[in-house]
Amino acid sequence: MAAAQQQGFYELYRGTSIGIALADTLDDLISSRRIEPQLAMRIMSNFDQSIAQVLNEKVKARVSFKGHLDVYRFCDEVWTFVIKDVNFRLDNSQTMKAEKVKIVACQSKEKVG
Repeated sequence: MAAAQQQGFYELYRGTSIGIALADTLDDLISSRRIEPQLAMRIMSNFDQSIAQVLNEKVKARVSFKGHLDVYRFCDEVWTFVIKDVNFRLDNSQTMKAEKVKIVACQSKEKVG
């Protein structure tokens, strides 16, 4: 994660279904000797940057939520919150519930100072 942080992008989305699928595909390509591991690392780094940029530019929906804060941490400039019994209210007034939600918040830009 250190290299990604230096560039300003985190590896948060590698654990999503699309990130896992990309990593599995790259592993298969490396195993079959169709690409070098260095290329796979560069592709994953580009994925980190691209998904962060696309989510920032394209997702405009807003959501509000209420729940019970179970755990919070601040480590290495990253906040982590675990919230239980969460009620979400979407832009269109639709509501959803979740038993447990984990929120990870990272600084989006370099510190000025």
